[in-house]
Amino acid sequence: MKNERAALRTDLLARRSAFVAGLPNSVRNLAFRVLPNPVLTQIAPGARISCYLAMGSEAPTEALMEFLHERGFKLCLPRLGKSIQEDMEFADWAPGDILVPGQLRIPQPAPQAAVVTPDVVLTPMVGFDRQLNRIGHGAGYYDRAFAKLPNAQRIGIAWSAQMVDALPVEPWDVPLHMVITEQSIITRAPA
Repeated sequence: MKNERAALRTDLLARRSAFVAGLPNSVRNLAFRVLPNPVLTQIAPGARISCYLAMGSEAPTEALMEFLHERGFKLCLPRLGKSIQEDMEFADWAPGDILVPGQLRIPQPAPQAAVVTPDVVLTPMVGFDRQLNRIGHGAGYYDRAFAKLPNAQRIGIAWSAQMVDALPVEPWDVPLHMVITEQSIITRAPA
């Protein structure tokens, strides 16, 4: 299954990049600026929400973070340890706070930013399916974090082109509660 997942990951990354490259600027600039109202009403006022800083063709989050901050939500960002084997933690963050280069050269909160527990985790991904299984870049950071945060609401942020009929699922994979794309809100299909 490892080779199947690696091939699927490569295909999905190429699909996502081609999709984003083909989007008109107007769509790219308007997508993911707010959380849709049906999602927003499911999040408690003042909840702590983990966001992510979009890299490459990932669904953008900069405007969304500003939107959430302006509405009084507490924000945090993932912070990686010095080695790839270390688990990801979530560190307090607000727009304007300093970010430092972390592992994989991903900007993250400075070491002195407090470690916090998010109520909601907005999650990047390489792909997802109708059952809300997700595939990431393969390091397992989010799956391990989800296992430690069973009560956190897991919301994927993705482009519609990242959806496939079914993903190969490993025992450690943790499905999402919903996925928001530029077109719709997708919730888990009945089993």
